[in-house]
Amino acid sequence: ETEVTQELWTAVMGGNPSHFVGEQKPVEQVTWSDCNNFINKLNQMTGMKFRFLTEAEWEFAAKGGNKSQAYKYSGSDNIDEVAWYAADGKQTRMVKNKLPNELGIYDMCGNVMEWCYDLFTDYTSDHQINPTGAQYGSDHIVRGGCCLSDATYCRMTVRNFFNYAGVSYGIGFRLALQTETH
Repeated sequence: ETEVTQELWTAVMGGNPSHFVGEQKPVEQVTWSDCNNFINKLNQMTGMKFRFLTEAEWEFAAKGGNKSQAYKYSGSDNIDEVAWYAADGKQTRMVKNKLPNELGIYDMCGNVMEWCYDLFTDYTSDHQINPTGAQYGSDHIVRGGCCLSDATYCRMTVRNFFNYAGVSYGIGFRLALQTETH
């Protein structure tokens, strides 16, 4: 329901790389590879199967899934109700201090952009269901806008990318839990 917090990151990794320190703030200053290492270690510790969200999963969740009200931002047409962004002082804030979206998910727009599993590629004009990213490359999708973004860049439809080895205090991530269905 939230971005990975500094508290959880520290419990798993033993340290906190974040610029804006606070246990309930999202972890940032982490590369895609750092996040992948975190996921692998968390899975070993818990015996569960956490992973990155794909870009398509991220957008579906941000839009409110099957409960979508077609908002501009995740949970509202008023960004101030749901997101921390540049107008709020250009720093991350504690998670869950704005309204959630229709699925009860917090901070999908603003606070930190979120690494996705997919490698960046341009969308095609073809109709697609659950598209996947490029086969090869070094730039991963980041979605959601951040504390450094103007309101326009926090809209759910805005796509961005960042090199897998890059860090920013505007980029973190959230987890998906892989469930087995029988």
